Amino acid sequence: MKDFLLVAGLLAAPTSASVQQSKASPAVKQNDPRLSRLQKFFGDRDCPLRDSAKDFLLAADQNQLDWRLLPSISIIESSGGKYYGNNNVFGWGSCKEKFTSVRAGIHFVAAQLGKSRRYKGKDIDSKLQMYNPLPDYSQRVKAVMRAIGSCSQPRLLAAD
Repeated sequence: MKDFLLVAGLLAAPTSASVQQSKASPAVKQNDPRLSRLQKFFGDRDCPLRDSAKDFLLAADQNQLDWRLLPSISIIESSGGKYYGNNNVFGWGSCKEKFTSVRAGIHFVAAQLGKSRRYKGKDIDSKLQMYNPLPDYSQRVKAVMRAIGSCSQPRLLAAD
């Protein structure tokens, strides 16, 4: 029965995320410097989302987002996956949105920030202002982005 439930859970993942993954950029390679940087960042803080580092990178690449944006939001909203409910590590929908898995939440929020009418074409400051209009929210997220650091990847967008 456990095997069936696991399979059913995998099949319940959002179709759009699955389709985008197959059409989008190749999988994140183990030697990608962003992967080791993100795993180290989460690991140094004992964050459960360390194991989701590849998903963060895939979702960012597929949605033309700075690879540090989603992990940084997760740090601010859930302490990197330490405190959250409903597989929602981003506080999406005032923490009321439910996702079938953390992975599904990562890909959903990335698609929203990268391609939805509300966020598409906006710079990081504008996206963050729409995401959470509190006066210091954008600065707090960008401070985490700077703490994660940078790697010379062509998809990076300025966080400052």
